[in-house]
Amino acid sequence: NTPTIMYRMLPLLVILSTIALFLGLARTSEMVVIRAAGRSALRTLMAPVVTTVLFGALAVAAFNPIVAATSEQYAEISRQYQQDPQSVTTVGDEGLWIRQGSAGGQIVIRAKRSNPDGTRFFGVQFYGFNGDGDAIYRIEADEALLQPGYWILTTAKRWNFASGSNPEQAAIRQAEMTVPSDLTRDQIRDSFGSPSSIPIWELPGFIEKLDRAGFSALKHRVWLQMELANPLMMVAMVLIGAGFTMRHTRFGRTGLMVLFAVLLGFSIFFLRNFAQVLGENGQIPVALAAWMPPLAGIFLSLGLLFHTEDG
Repeated sequence: NTPTIMYRMLPLLVILSTIALFLGLARTSEMVVIRAAGRSALRTLMAPVVTTVLFGALAVAAFNPIVAATSEQYAEISRQYQQDPQSVTTVGDEGLWIRQGSAGGQIVIRAKRSNPDGTRFFGVQFYGFNGDGDAIYRIEADEALLQPGYWILTTAKRWNFASGSNPEQAAIRQAEMTVPSDLTRDQIRDSFGSPSSIPIWELPGFIEKLDRAGFSALKHRVWLQMELANPLMMVAMVLIGAGFTMRHTRFGRTGLMVLFAVLLGFSIFFLRNFAQVLGENGQIPVALAAWMPPLAGIFLSLGLLFHTEDG
């Protein structure tokens, strides 16, 4: 799980690196020489900003898939150690598949589509297996409604394979049929996995599949936009760190300026996380949740630079 933690902490590492860089330049009076040569503060920042954009783009394009793979592996290992029997949901071009595990066997459910909250499925097929992996029954239904403790199947037909007789002749048709289940809506929704466990290159296709299956892809859309905005977030951190530490050390209050830079950087970082939660719950638009925090940080830092420097 270490790559995931490091990846999420990149903006904070960027601001700490920026503070260290400009404090070093200020102590050696190199910033004074640069300013005496006629270069403005903004022109001085061009190289760090461009470097940060390239680094951020490389992190999203190359490091993100590595983090996604390690995150998925970490989740799988955690489930094995916890012996968690929760369901596994897979979304494909032909619909969605749900595997419900239990002590007596497994039930595999295939559905053409679902409602957004994952409680009602349409065009469903249930495949029951015993503990040895042998098929014991198959059910087809027009609709399946998830209730606490069971499924309610509408216009259902069941074939039993364990009796030894002709399954078609012994098939049962019912207008309404129930199947025991320990699944909940939250388990089905969470079984898709975290958006962070999906490489950014595969996210657009996965979102499209979720939409076709009828599930809400809001959380994945917010994550995709936040990943695209990550380089801009790092630029905001560079500008914030530079805005407070480009001053020469002879002006004093260096420790206080460093503290202000760190506090503002952490505030923007936590504002981003708060906006992500609001976006995932649909309380603010996706674009606003992803792009507002880095843009706010950039504009605040530029205002500080224009105020303290001659620009």
